[in-house]
Formats: sequence, C-alpha cells, structure tokens
Amino acid sequence: MLRLGNIRRTNRAVILQLLRYDEELSRADIARQSGLSEPATSRIIAGLIRDGLVFDSGNEKPTGGRPGRRLQLNPRRVALGVEIDNLETRFAVTNMRGGIIETWSLPTPSDAQAAIELVASEVLRRRKIAGMERIPGIGICMRGIVDSRSGVLVQGNRPEWARVAVRSILEARLDEPVYVDNDVRAAAQAEYSFGPSEVRAAHCLIFLGVNEGVGATILLDGKIHYGPRMAAGEFGQMLLCPSLDEAAGREICLEELTANGAICERYRALSAGTGRLLKGDASAGVRQIAQWAAEGDEIAHKSLEETALHLGTGIANMVWGLDADVVVVDGAITRAWQIISPLLRKRLPDVYQASRLPVLLRPSALGGDAAVIGAASMPFHPVFASTDPIPRLTSDVPIRERAARAAL
Repeated sequence: MLRLGNIRRTNRAVILQLLRYDEELSRADIARQSGLSEPATSRIIAGLIRDGLVFDSGNEKPTGGRPGRRLQLNPRRVALGVEIDNLETRFAVTNMRGGIIETWSLPTPSDAQAAIELVASEVLRRRKIAGMERIPGIGICMRGIVDSRSGVLVQGNRPEWARVAVRSILEARLDEPVYVDNDVRAAAQAEYSFGPSEVRAAHCLIFLGVNEGVGATILLDGKIHYGPRMAAGEFGQMLLCPSLDEAAGREICLEELTANGAICERYRALSAGTGRLLKGDASAGVRQIAQWAAEGDEIAHKSLEETALHLGTGIANMVWGLDADVVVVDGAITRAWQIISPLLRKRLPDVYQASRLPVLLRPSALGGDAAVIGAASMPFHPVFASTDPIPRLTSDVPIRERAARAAL
C-alpha cells in the first residue's frame, strides 16, 4: 500500500525527470506528459520552485491564447563530482541536467590514502562555488570493484588499492554525504540519464568502458544490476577460448586483448619497430592510432581491425547472454568508430540483426565525460528518486546527527 508521502515524492520525481529530459516545459506540457491533473501539477511545481529545484523562466511564445509560463530545472543548483583515475583525478561541477559548468584535474598520488586526502583537500578548498547553490554531497567514482553500499573500494586497478574505506574517510573530513561507485557504473548512469532518448528506451542496456581495463555495466529498465558482490559487469575477465597463450598455459581474457595497453602493444608488434612513436599514456596512444588510421596508416588500421574482432566477440557473448537491445561503447577507441563499428556489428548474432528489434550499437554521447558527469550526478540521485527525501541547500547539522534524525 502506497503512503501519501511516497505518492507525493513519486509525483515530484516524475515532474523533475520530465524537466531533466526537456530543457523547458509549460505546466500544461507537464500535466499532459505526467498524467497528473493541472491543479496537482501546479501544486507540486509551486513546492519545487519553493525548494529551489525548479525555475520559472518566463512566458512562452504566444500562440493566440494566454501564454503559459516556461519552467526549467534551476540552473543555479549544482553538484560536485570526482573521477579518480590511475594518472589523474578529475573534478567537475555540473548542473541538474548533467551540463559541465567547470572541470579541473590534478595528478593522482600512487598511494590510496594520499589520493583520498587530495580529494578532501581540494573539496574543502573549492567547497564554496562562487554564485552557485551546491547540493550537499560529493560523488566519487573510481576504477575497480566498488561496494557502493558501504562506500569501500574493494579492489582497485593497483594491487595495493584494496579495502579502502573511501566514504567513511571523506565523510569524516568533509562532514557531508559522500556517494561512491565504480567509474563505469557512474558513466552508464550518466549515459542513461543524459544521453539520447533511444538509450533511455532500452530494456537491457550494456555500457562498455574500454580504457586501461575493460568493464561493463548492465542496466535493466534503467536500474543498474550490481550483483550480490557488487561486481556485476566485469566482462573484461571473460575468457576467449580461441586465444590460447600456450607459453603461459592459460586462456587470455577479453581485457588482455582489447584494453588500451593491448591496442598500443598490437600496433607496436605489427609495425615491428618501424611505426611511429606513441606518446603519452595508453589512452593517448589509442587516440593517436585512431588518428593515423583515419589518415590512411595501414598498420594503425590493421591494429584497430584486430582489436575490433576481439571486442566484437566479447560484445556478441554479452548480447547472447543478456538479450540486450542497446550497447554503448565508451573510451578512446571510439575515436575510430567508423573503422571499428562495422566489424563490431558483424560479430553480433544474426538472429538479433534480422529481428524486429535489432541491437542498437553506438558510441557514448558524452564524449569522454560520462564518468565524471555520473559522479557529479550522484548527489542529485535523492532529488530525482521517488523514495528518498529532498536534500536541502545547506545544513549546519553534523552528518552523524542528520543521519540519526533521518532514521527516526
């Protein structure tokens, strides 16, 4: 049985979601699309304006009758997110529609505790965003296996980055809520929330991140599937039987064949020392290979073709297993989408390609910003969710006391 409070929160969430996907709507538009009555819509919108979540931007263009007022999400409400990568830690301030207002980065320390302290110090330094109304809370995303319920990095890409209590450390330093998740899950949520409408229409969406490793996120009707160990989507560890490393006596996994480092090594092996020098990290190297392939470099082209065949095999296995209708690929390799996409599609099961519902395969629409946008969107999750209370702009109450009050 639904309680009145839950119904109200659900209706608020529905209206906020509509305004998230459309830049401006009138009250009549919202009533029509939400199915709510116009009086109920006006009442809810009045509350959202009072809470500073919705902004009345003025009259819409006249069409002969009385002009309606145009509504949008308050552009001054922002959130702060952090993406901790192996080499750099990226910070971003975004609005409620996922638009980046400001972004900056710092080198990531090799020690996990030092990296968390860097985040805390930078957040404290930049906590007051000039002229903006920041939602309380910090979103953090990082690579590896992350338990988002406890806020613990179970195992990072570096062996020594294990059992790091990211949330508890940062909440003690910052005295405000901290949200922690895996970088590919954060990117997938951003793609679903702010990407094209056909992605939001997916019943089963696979978001595949190809970088220093290969990870995936599964969204079922918009909900992330975490798995009982918070490790669902580690498709980079998928064993590919045709690729047998006889010297090591083991099968090779998808990540070893398709991650950025593997693409760079493939280019070097094919060029046999005669190719152009790759500069920078592995991600920069893949971007260079993509550029050279577009310019007609046959070795660069072949290295991408071989990578696409392996990656396509992995994607086909995921599609077969999950009956996915949308697959989104993110990473430097998408710079060569015109080269790799025909090969990826060729590996997809014929039964899906010939069906009434073919698989939609596309690169990320967020241009490499998906993870940091996803991190910055985490503090907004209670705002757009139908079951959590709406956070206030500011609070002088310590986080432990706020948590105790919420439990009452």
